[in-house]
Amino acid sequence: MSRIITLAAVSALGLTVAGCASQPRGGLTPLNNTSLYSLHQPVVERTNFVFDLNTDANGVSDAELERLAAWFDSIELRYGDRLSIDDGGSYDAAAQADVARLLGEYGLALQEGAPVTQGAVAPGQVRVVASRSSASVEGCPSWGDPGIESPTRTGSNYGCSVNSNLAAMIANPDDLIRGRDGTNAGSGTTAGRAIRAYREGQPTGRGGLQQTSTTSGQ
Repeated sequence: MSRIITLAAVSALGLTVAGCASQPRGGLTPLNNTSLYSLHQPVVERTNFVFDLNTDANGVSDAELERLAAWFDSIELRYGDRLSIDDGGSYDAAAQADVARLLGEYGLALQEGAPVTQGAVAPGQVRVVASRSSASVEGCPSWGDPGIESPTRTGSNYGCSVNSNLAAMIANPDDLIRGRDGTNAGSGTTAGRAIRAYREGQPTGRGGLQQTSTTSGQ
């Protein structure tokens, strides 16, 4: 059985707005923003797709894994999706390993800590949860600005273009909320691999120019 659950909680980028003048009565809006910060910020919304999978003493059968693969294809599983397993509190190592192996064929890894979903997991089943995030900027474009009467504030559309493009282009919208932990692990190896490929690669013109006739016989 497959269900789609949309979380009501919405997360946005943290924003601190400071200006020389005191905050206008009623709060800041795009029409009275006296700072250089945009009030149009990306908003991230997460949707959970759930799939209840039958298990046995040996983990997940091939038939059930085929059902799971078909479900992955139906939701167009892709990079940025976060996959986790809710086993109802009883850890099923064999089922975890079987699902992780199938997931590896899609270039994804199983994550720890499944989000809370509606309904309890039935005995003899595990619940696969695919969490997908999307980012958008609400209220954009905003062309309602009658004009900038004073140089002490920005236009109502200020920030819409940059932040809307950022929301549309980012591979994993969750990075807008928390970002990535900085690490030096593997950075030297990755850089070295690119340099080695450049140095060891054969020039494209190594075989000489192709001879092509510009005349044709009758």
